[in-house]
Amino acid sequence: MNILYIHTHDSGRFLKPYGYNVPTDYLLEFAKDAVVFRKAFCGAPTCSPSRSVLLTGMYAHNNGMLGLAHRGFKINDYSKHLASYLKNYDYETVLSGVQHEADSWLNYDKAAKVIGYSCDITTVPEKDNEEELVYWDRNNAAETAEYFKKAAKTDKKFFMSFGMFSTHRKYPVIPENNTDPDYVELPPRTYDNENNRADTARYMDSARMADDCIKTVIEALKDAGLYEKTIIIFTTDHGVANPFDKCFLNDSGIGVALIIRDPNQKKQGRAIDAMVSHIDIFPTLCELTGVEKPEWLQGKSLVPLLYENKKVREEIYAEINYHTSYEPARCVRNERYKYIKYFDKTYDKYNYSNMDDSEVKGFLMKNGLLDMKKEMEILYDLYFDPGESNNVAGKAEYSEILEEMRIKLQKWQKQTDDPVLEGRIKAPEGAKINNKECMSAGSKNKNDYEKFPD
Repeated sequence: MNILYIHTHDSGRFLKPYGYNVPTDYLLEFAKDAVVFRKAFCGAPTCSPSRSVLLTGMYAHNNGMLGLAHRGFKINDYSKHLASYLKNYDYETVLSGVQHEADSWLNYDKAAKVIGYSCDITTVPEKDNEEELVYWDRNNAAETAEYFKKAAKTDKKFFMSFGMFSTHRKYPVIPENNTDPDYVELPPRTYDNENNRADTARYMDSARMADDCIKTVIEALKDAGLYEKTIIIFTTDHGVANPFDKCFLNDSGIGVALIIRDPNQKKQGRAIDAMVSHIDIFPTLCELTGVEKPEWLQGKSLVPLLYENKKVREEIYAEINYHTSYEPARCVRNERYKYIKYFDKTYDKYNYSNMDDSEVKGFLMKNGLLDMKKEMEILYDLYFDPGESNNVAGKAEYSEILEEMRIKLQKWQKQTDDPVLEGRIKAPEGAKINNKECMSAGSKNKNDYEKFPD
């Protein structure tokens, strides 16, 4: 079986297959011919760590990707990356577009070699400013379509990673097909005002362009006669790039779209409520393709869930280490409860640079965000509080649950040799790291950085 891995940037579940009125109509139609996981989660709600978990089958603190690749963080051993590993089983592994596991996504040729792809078909972006990179996505989709035409004439198996810049900030400003901001649905944790609606409308423009690219790629697969010979995975890295979503352990941060189509499924068009994690993708692909599972995998195959509807896990785990600044945190989530713990006891405010600059962030900063303190230990009862707004860690009636969730997290941390248990986690030499108090990740003031490479 071939494998097609399609991924967007910063979309969370804010897409039409999850009930939001976001212009991703083709993705919804594809979902109806696949399996939709309603409770899928990433292993780390920041870009490079999230992808590293999916593509190595190891937690970020085990695979080494503790922060962002373009800021100096790396996977410890790239031979454990899925693209590199599958070459051992006669797969041609192909990169088309964005990756975020080595160097910068714009240094795709260098990154492809570091990761170990057999082939890099990524196009040269016509412009490298972020507002224009949606057009780069379109060109990469066209190149991917051409690859499928050629692949259909050979017997060679492929693993294709088709990655998009969409729906990352900065959102496109396009003259055609603009979304009317007066009639948009906002992400669940975003306050409704004129500027935030305009910002969300631009997200939707980006999502529409991503949907067009997904259509180009999947329809090309069908035209080449490869649709029934290819396992297709659609996902994203983490939640939307708004405060309290991306780089937060709330469900709006770690919750991700995950749609899988296995051609051998007899019944497509299903939704699955059981919890799953990105860390489960690598072992699942091994089992579906007959590839041997490597000994380092920490996830669980989803095949029993796909074929027999048997639940494979009782809880999921996620972590934050570095995004633009150091903010170590861990969480464990089961069906009803979520427990979050922050580990940097020297700083109890929010790490502002870990929130992407936006109209949404600016509004909150003008209205008290700078005075707020984060709770260092949090327990949510998700049955009564699915929006995660009421911390019940201090309530007597939840004391036993709190202790139980503490123990679960501690057990997982010990089993996985979590370095945060020993104190501050060191960043690699040369890494670019903002101070915790820094307001903007892109600050030009060197005093806003713990480390700033020369």
